[in-house]
Amino acid sequence: MSLLAACLWVLLAQVITMLPTRDHHWRAAYGLMGLAVPVGGWLWAEQGWSAALVFALAAGSILRWPLRYGVRWVTGGRVG
Repeated sequence: MSLLAACLWVLLAQVITMLPTRDHHWRAAYGLMGLAVPVGGWLWAEQGWSAALVFALAAGSILRWPLRYGVRWVTGGRVG
């Protein structure tokens, strides 16, 4: 079930990217980040760390701009 939830999360993220928004999908990104954490934890508990790592890499690829801005915010802008 956790693998199915992870696949549905990826599918939902891809569908959201096709929808037009005024805020460049930032509200959707916040929602996806909020869903990714429990889905990733559930995946880790049921499938192991390797499946959770693959999911984290996929989520990082999909949410690359929020991840980039988050790293820049944490490091104080020292990372390009």
